Formats: sequence, C-alpha cells, structure tokens
Amino acid sequence: MATERRNPTLLSLIVLSLLSIASAKVFFEERFTDGWESRWVKSDWKKDENMAGEWNYTSGKWHGDADDKGIQTSEDYRFYAISAEYPEFSNKDTTLVFQFSVKHEQKLDCGGGYMKLLSSGIDQKKFGGDTPYSIMFGPDICGYSTKKVHAILTYNETNRLIKKDVPCETDQLTHVYTFILRPDATYSILIDNVEKQTGSLYSDWDLLPPKEIKDPEAKKPEDWDDKEYIPDPEDTKPEGYDDIPKEIPDPDAKKPEDWDDEEDGEWTAPTMANPEYKGPWKQKKIKNPNYKGKWKAPMTANPDFKDDPDIYVYPSLKYVGIELWQVKSGTLFDNVLICDDPEYATKLAEETWGKHKDAEKTAFDEAEKKNEAEESKDDPVDSDAEDADEDANVDDDDDVDDAHDDDTAHDEL
Repeated sequence: MATERRNPTLLSLIVLSLLSIASAKVFFEERFTDGWESRWVKSDWKKDENMAGEWNYTSGKWHGDADDKGIQTSEDYRFYAISAEYPEFSNKDTTLVFQFSVKHEQKLDCGGGYMKLLSSGIDQKKFGGDTPYSIMFGPDICGYSTKKVHAILTYNETNRLIKKDVPCETDQLTHVYTFILRPDATYSILIDNVEKQTGSLYSDWDLLPPKEIKDPEAKKPEDWDDKEYIPDPEDTKPEGYDDIPKEIPDPDAKKPEDWDDEEDGEWTAPTMANPEYKGPWKQKKIKNPNYKGKWKAPMTANPDFKDDPDIYVYPSLKYVGIELWQVKSGTLFDNVLICDDPEYATKLAEETWGKHKDAEKTAFDEAEKKNEAEESKDDPVDSDAEDADEDANVDDDDDVDDAHDDDTAHDEL
C-alpha cells in the first residue's frame, strides 16, 4: 500500500517561517480595539483656535467587517494630531518595520494619509506640525501633480525626502503601507504587501555628501573631438547657386486693359516665389569619424564625504503619531504596527486587510450604485424637454395620439 511522504525541505521551511514569526519583536501594535482611547493622546494643537478636528471611532461607510474599526477624521478644514507611546527603543542592528492601513473614503482631492515615528522628549498634548519627528511615511495626494508615497527621514535635525517617485493608491478603499529599514542601510516600500520601491539610504536620500564627485582638476584634452557631425568636405556648392533669385515675375500676370502708362507709370508684372530657389546653401553633414563622445570629467573621491555606519539608526524611538491638515475629512487609519520582522508585518496585513478586502470592495460597489440611484432621483429628467424631443422625432404622417401613446409607454418604463 502506497503511503504519502512529506517533503522534509518544505516542512522545515514552514517550521522555520513560523518560528521566525513567533520570535518577531513587536514594539507597538494597535488594531483599535475597545479601550484604544486610553492608549492614544489627543493633542491640544490648534484647539485654542477652534481648528482642532475630532476623530470618529468607526469601520467606515463601507467595510469588510463592521467590528474592524479604526479612527477617522470627521470635520472638514481642520487640523488633526494624535499620538501613542511605546517603550523607547533603538533600531541599531535591527530591522525596523513601520506599517499601517489607510482609507480615503472622501475621494481625497488634496491631503495626506501619512504617519510619523517620533523620538523621546516630546509633549504629546502639544504634538503638532512643528514637532520634530524621526520618520514620516505614507500617501500624499494633491490634485494631479502629487499622488505619491512620502518617505521622509530626519538626519542631523534635517528632514530629507526620498528622491525616487513612489506612486500611491488613489481610490476609496483600504490599503496597507509598509516601510522597511534594514541595518545595511537598505530599505523597501510596500503597498498591499507588494514591493513598490527598494534601494539604499546612501543613493535615494541626500543624507550624506556623495562618495564621489567630478574631479575639479580634470580638463578636457586639447585633441578631444566632441563634434558628433562635421561638414561633408566633398559636398560643394553648385555653380551659379547664389544667382538663383528668391522671386521672379509672375509669367501668368497680364497688364490690365485700363492701364495708362502715362498716368499710371510703366507697368511691371507682380512677382511670385521662384520654385527653383532652395534657400541659402548649406553644406551637408556627415558622422565625424574622430568623434569620441561628450567629454565628462572623471569621478574622484569626495574629500567632504565621511561615512556614517549609523546612518539608519534612530536611537530613541518612543512615539507614533498622526498629524494632518484636511480640507475634506474622511481618512481612516487602522492596524498600526512597529516591529523588527517583515514576515510578521506581512502576516498582520493578510489577517486584516487581506481577509476583508474583497468584502470591502463589494460593499463599496453597492454603496456607489446606491448613490447613483439617489442622484438620479434628485435630478429627474425635464418632462417638457423630453416630450419636445420625442415630438420632434415623430414622422409628419404619424398622428398626435400615436406620439402620446409612445410617451406614456416611456414614462411607465
């Protein structure tokens, strides 16, 4: 009797993966369950100006699970600032994973959906737009020109924006944004568990001076030929080329019968463009056989460059916060995670967003259909204009009663 044999290699990989996830260090995880308000501090920023917006605790207008709630901006033209504390830690020699989900239910025209990691030494009740932060990450949308993922790193007290363009999602559904920062100074940006960008802190942010620069002492050699094309020495101007006039008398022109030479002067035929005239002569050009390409100064070590092996390190991370200005409210945040294991972050995303995304899309589509139906009721067709259009299409031979019957049938449909 045949027996099923397991693949030991596959089984060992699964076990190792599970062990890796089990050993993941989670610095902060917030799924916004009951009691979330005790873990988050609402800032008083802009409160005195009556410009501080309120947060709603909700699963949103459309969702895949009514019990899966987050916090959502609820008032237009308001500032929002809220933060949570976790045990202070350093990401030195450790992979840092920062992940959260965000949904723009309001069909966002201009506004952010980003979050911040902050270091120790801040007052959460005063957290606002001027509060120093360590990392700012997440989507930003404004008009047609800005639809990208912000990844801003603070280095030597200066905020530096990623130089690569990373497009963000722009629909009204939930999406998961993940930023991974590794000890080798490489990074990855994921959206919905799919890597959208990866690279190095050295090349993709202006954190340090470049390692190499163009040699300021280098000069182009005197015999360097950088002309890609040269005049053809065998191409000569045809004899008599310059004698060809630009205009000639119109051969079809005739002197008017009532033209009087004594009174009108001597008649001359009007001129016309000469079809034989080809413009100023230009010598043909050919590929330069001695062309060496555009000269570039060789690169040399930059004397101002000083490597920083801790370029990726944030030694005292302690808070996570949301700080936004929203013209149009409706952005919903959920499932915030700070950990050291990308696999754990992937698993969390699948357990939350991945589990409910299809049901959320179905709920959204149903909500859109309902809105369209409501808008149709609010904007009825002008019956007089409809009757006029239909009467205009009736043939002259049709009588008025037939046309009325057609209109009645249309109304019933």
